Amino acid sequence: MKKILLIITGGIASYRALDLIREIKRSGNDVTCVMTKSACEFIQPISFATLSKNKVYTELFDLNNESEIGHINLSRESDLIVIVPATANTLYKIANGVADDLASTIMLASNKPTLIAPSMNVKMWENQNTIANVLKLKEQGIYFIGPNKGEMACGEVGYGKMASVQEIKKEIDYLLKPGILTGKRALVTSGPTIEKIDPVRFISNNSSGKQGHAIANALRRHGADTNLISGPVNINDPENVKVTKVNSAEEMLHECRESLPVDIAVFAAAVSDWRCSNTSNIKIKKTSENDELNLNLEKNQDILKEISTLNKNRPDLVIGFCLETDNLIETAKEKLKNKSCDWIVANEHHNGKESVFDSDMNSVKLVENDDLEDWGYLSKNDVAEKLCIKISKFFNEAA
Repeated sequence: MKKILLIITGGIASYRALDLIREIKRSGNDVTCVMTKSACEFIQPISFATLSKNKVYTELFDLNNESEIGHINLSRESDLIVIVPATANTLYKIANGVADDLASTIMLASNKPTLIAPSMNVKMWENQNTIANVLKLKEQGIYFIGPNKGEMACGEVGYGKMASVQEIKKEIDYLLKPGILTGKRALVTSGPTIEKIDPVRFISNNSSGKQGHAIANALRRHGADTNLISGPVNINDPENVKVTKVNSAEEMLHECRESLPVDIAVFAAAVSDWRCSNTSNIKIKKTSENDELNLNLEKNQDILKEISTLNKNRPDLVIGFCLETDNLIETAKEKLKNKSCDWIVANEHHNGKESVFDSDMNSVKLVENDDLEDWGYLSKNDVAEKLCIKISKFFNEAA
């Protein structure tokens, strides 16, 4: 049985913490609740005491509790601290070391893993101060779940809605149970690269980064210490994953080398094959005299091949991606051999009538030596999950 310290702060989503307690108790785990003064304005402590079957703590200056250094013991006796919902004010206090009530004092004295489920107005979540506080907390190793996009109690629509009870419970389970890849280090590349022509133009592609980001997130959820190296994308970074952002293929290769050694390397980025031999330092202007523009291109180094053929620090498992418009399987098998990697995840650029670029869906086949697995039409999150399960089996069989 694991012990969870549940901190409830003041927000309209406070009542959903009651459902979370039910789910945690069903798993056989113990819950002790701490409520802020504002939370008590929404729901009476007796509701949480009844469901948790434990005393609810609300006051910092409680002589009975503090005679035993209660704020220290509450933290030390728990396996995981969960803050549901977490208001903007709560995030500020924790990020800046404010300790003016029981909840914030517990957090300042805590040495336990913490999961935060934010809930607030859209504009409050998007405020630069809130963003800075969240980044500071993530750098401290605190885990976040949500917020989700939806309609707020105030009627506004956007990001700020607390994650569902099911989502929070799933994250709690991951944090309490060591992942199947715990102890492994993983490197993932994602998104496109861009190769400059001049200061305002570049060569690139339509990769959204959704598949690579999903893989990085899945590896982290399965316990791997994951480093994501991403080209320019318009999606959120995966939670609790180290992210290094680059532009060019040359920068991506450099960061991949710097990330070694790792146990697992997944190269899902759509790296530009070519770059301009000579980039212009000023914008190339269109004039009446230049009806044509000739660009001299040279090959970029093959990142997958560079890492996969290393004599020293080669990852135990190297996985490449292959997107083609024709001859998919033949090309994937050829890449598997020529690049000396272990697996190739192959997908065509269209799923029926829909382009895979920026889509949440993918249709992939995994090529391994003489074996071919057709995974069919799946969400990119499901592809990531399936790949992680196969990775874990690889290491179990190798042990």
